[in-house]
Amino acid sequence: MEKIDNIQIHQRKLNQRYKELIEQAYNFRQTDSALSDISEYRALKLLDKLNKLTYLSRECPNQLLYKI
Repeated sequence: MEKIDNIQIHQRKLNQRYKELIEQAYNFRQTDSALSDISEYRALKLLDKLNKLTYLSRECPNQLLYKI
C-alpha cells in the first residue's frame, strides 16, 4: 500500500503544477504567445505523466490481490 500512497502524493504534486502551468499559459495568452505555448506544452507533458500515474494507481490494488 505504500507504493499506492507514494503514487497518489506524486499525483497531487503534479496536478498542482499542471494547474499552475495552465493558468500561466492563460495569463500569457494576451501578452506573449510564445511563453503561453511553452507553458501549455509543459502542462500537456505533465498531463501525460498524470494519466500514466492514474493507470498505475488503478492497477496496483489488483496486482496486490493476486499476490495474496
